[in-house]
Amino acid sequence: MVRIRVLVVDDHRIFAESLAAALAAEPDVDVTAAGSGPAALRCLERAATEGRGYDVLLVDADLGNVAGPGYGPVARAVPDSGEAGLGLVDGISLVAGVRSGQPSVRCVVLAEKDDPSRAALALQAGASGWVAKDCSLQRLLAVIRGVLRDETHLPPALLTNVLRELTAERKHRTDSERLVDSLTPRELEVLRCMVAGLGRKAVAERLFLSPHTVRTHMQNVLGKLGVHSTLAAVALARRAGVGPADLGDTDTVRVG
Repeated sequence: MVRIRVLVVDDHRIFAESLAAALAAEPDVDVTAAGSGPAALRCLERAATEGRGYDVLLVDADLGNVAGPGYGPVARAVPDSGEAGLGLVDGISLVAGVRSGQPSVRCVVLAEKDDPSRAALALQAGASGWVAKDCSLQRLLAVIRGVLRDETHLPPALLTNVLRELTAERKHRTDSERLVDSLTPRELEVLRCMVAGLGRKAVAERLFLSPHTVRTHMQNVLGKLGVHSTLAAVALARRAGVGPADLGDTDTVRVG
């Protein structure tokens, strides 16, 4: 019998252990529970090293979220001192990291309530499903088996709004890409330096330009992108897929 290896990640211990116990009663399911993002990452890394990686990750949408309604996910301090060096991980960030590092692992987000915006973010991060925490065990098992067949699972009531969110995000990205395409090669280079967090003086040193020239380029970048601050320009650049300048690159030459 082919067994399905499942990792449940939830910082509410009673819920995580109860769900793990219920899943473990299935003859073809092996399950482990982790109480935080860092603990989950350790489990995934250890399993991969031992050649018995997990098949499905069930992760709490509000993992590490201590903010009030409307504030979005905020990773909280990990109480276990043994996890301190691993940093803080929220649910959707965990999905993105796992899908990047171990793409064979299917991720399903468990949520207290339906939220089209966050469900869309989860799908963009690489999740294969968004499931209510209070769904039946039979429903959850159907989702687990379904995502292993490369299916995507969403509650029917969420589907229309999630598709609307994804469509709006795609249009936003397309608009951002069009604006970035209007930049000259030098302006794009300056923008990449801005994305890397460099200030005017550092950009000038890196590109062998005067601070005044860099200031002019930055003003042109903001004007062409239709924004009024460096932060807004960086956010737009990120949406358009513009990455930071490689600060380890020492081959930059002067361009007249």
